[in-house]
Amino acid sequence: MLTTHMLGLNVPRQNILITGASSGLGLTMAKQFADKGYDLILCARRVSQLEQLKQEILTVHSQLKVEIYALDVNDHDQVFAVFADAKTKFSTLDKVIVNAGIGKGASLGKGFFEANRETAQTNFVAALAQCEAALEIFRAQNHGHLITISSVSSQRGFKGSMNVYAATKAAIASLTEGIRIDVLNKPIDVTCIHPGYIDTEITDKVNVPPFIVDAETGCRAIIKAIEKKKATAFVPFWPWALVRYLLKIMPVSLLRKFT
Repeated sequence: MLTTHMLGLNVPRQNILITGASSGLGLTMAKQFADKGYDLILCARRVSQLEQLKQEILTVHSQLKVEIYALDVNDHDQVFAVFADAKTKFSTLDKVIVNAGIGKGASLGKGFFEANRETAQTNFVAALAQCEAALEIFRAQNHGHLITISSVSSQRGFKGSMNVYAATKAAIASLTEGIRIDVLNKPIDVTCIHPGYIDTEITDKVNVPPFIVDAETGCRAIIKAIEKKKATAFVPFWPWALVRYLLKIMPVSLLRKFT
């Protein structure tokens, strides 16, 4: 793919920081953003996977700048330190994708509090820390684009293992909208992405969910919405832009059956 830099055009290359970049959506987004000419700041706990990803990207795109950071998003001090260091190394921080998350848990009252707590802590409190760290930088430099990864499940309550997960994604959506209101009329863009079922290594391979797409297809839809700077996007557009409305009106009895 030809980028503006490969064509010799004098266009500043943007950078993008992605948390949870060692696997799943984060990894695939990193590769696709590299194809589009973005410099990358890749963060995750598993450094060996990040090292491999960095080498894969630089083998194809040697002109890019790629930095990797060992980051546990539940270590909030580390989140602030990593974001600040990335800002120093790149002079500016253009985009931040709050992507790191987990899906542990079970119905409440069945003895799985620790798994449910870990999901709540990682998916919301840690996301709050990432948003706070990003916005501090964006406000200081007077520009930036914050992207959060929510879920179609944010639209209603879900049963079983999705109970706490869906609640955290609803919280992320609400937080993101609040941030958008807070920075309205400032040169800071805010996007909330609601993916439907996208196949990654954590996808249930036995009970395959409906309308599932591969990671490459799903991430192309995510990146398209990010580059358009949409406020909110349900991706892939079909069928999730419609399903979101069906979920809103679906009786609880049907939610129990189909979710």
